[in-house]
Amino acid sequence: MNFIKRSVMLSVSLVLSAAANSAENSAKNTAAISTENSAKSAVEGSAWTEFVKVADYIEIKADRVGGSEQEKQTAEWIASEWKKAGYDVTMQPFSYKRRSKTYNSQNLSIDIKGQSDKLLVVAAHYDSVGVKSGSQGLIDNGSGVAAMLSLANLLSDGATLPYTVRLIAFGAEERGLQGSVAYVNSNDTSNMIGMINLDTIIGGDKLYVHSAHSKPYRCDYIKETNYVSGTELREGIRTVSKQLYPDTPHLLHQEYKGYPEGETGAWSDHSPFACSGVTTAYIEATNFALNGKRGNDGYSQVADKAYWDCFDEKNLTSCNRDDEKAWGEIWHTKFDKKSALFPVMKDHLKNQQQQNVKVLLEFVKQANNWVK
Repeated sequence: MNFIKRSVMLSVSLVLSAAANSAENSAKNTAAISTENSAKSAVEGSAWTEFVKVADYIEIKADRVGGSEQEKQTAEWIASEWKKAGYDVTMQPFSYKRRSKTYNSQNLSIDIKGQSDKLLVVAAHYDSVGVKSGSQGLIDNGSGVAAMLSLANLLSDGATLPYTVRLIAFGAEERGLQGSVAYVNSNDTSNMIGMINLDTIIGGDKLYVHSAHSKPYRCDYIKETNYVSGTELREGIRTVSKQLYPDTPHLLHQEYKGYPEGETGAWSDHSPFACSGVTTAYIEATNFALNGKRGNDGYSQVADKAYWDCFDEKNLTSCNRDDEKAWGEIWHTKFDKKSALFPVMKDHLKNQQQQNVKVLLEFVKQANNWVK
């Protein structure tokens, strides 16, 4: 075989080999992309499926006031959903007094084993203010419950976690944080490296994540206090959110009277944990740019005219502040139910719930990068 012929054959061989390698690499890349897309689709599908499931359930059990029969039935329903996913559920009954009357409620929790026995808590309350307000409590706080159901399902396949994740559903939050107070006062929190509070996590115009206030809360209702207001948990969630959703990440609220940027008050279930020495982060959906009844404090959640008596788009407030009753508020109002929300903002709710679940899922898998 002459030199020219050998060279030609070698060149052909190299070309064919390169083509084969290119095809193999392309196939691997395609498979990787397909797997990634499939995983993303699974997360998004679970997030929305669980929220719709909760929305449908809430239409039947709308009056979940702390200590009521419907609240108890809802706790049992959440427990049954967790058991279906293969978890052992711990129920913690507790009692509390209100206006000299004693009420009975319950917390429930599951543990998802991690490489460390240290606990990262993700929690949400499942009670509501009751139908007398017109609310069914879909946003406040069916959204947080649905996110926990999604996490339980998505982590049931044995995902590697740096810390053991404890999901807690609190009762009677709307009655003065009764469930979370009872939990902190009857459980050892020294092994907890963080607590993520999910309260009203969709519905508002924007997604935020807060840390506890740098000025200590009133903590005299906690047996052992060691107040902390660290931001590492908050910033870890924000980092993951910015990586996954660079155009719409979880935000810090701007500074307003009495509240530095990104810090929140003691009005939700993160508060007892901060008092006991656990670093907290609190996810919620609202809009601090709106000039509501009390100013830019986040109580006015949406700029949509459907949730105002009359909305001044230019100044982001009511057309007539003296006559306004709605103020763009969803929580604790007639707007907090499926029939008032889905016709106006179904896609918005879906996108936010999917983002929250995906960010939480990725964060718990790498939480050791931020909290120790």
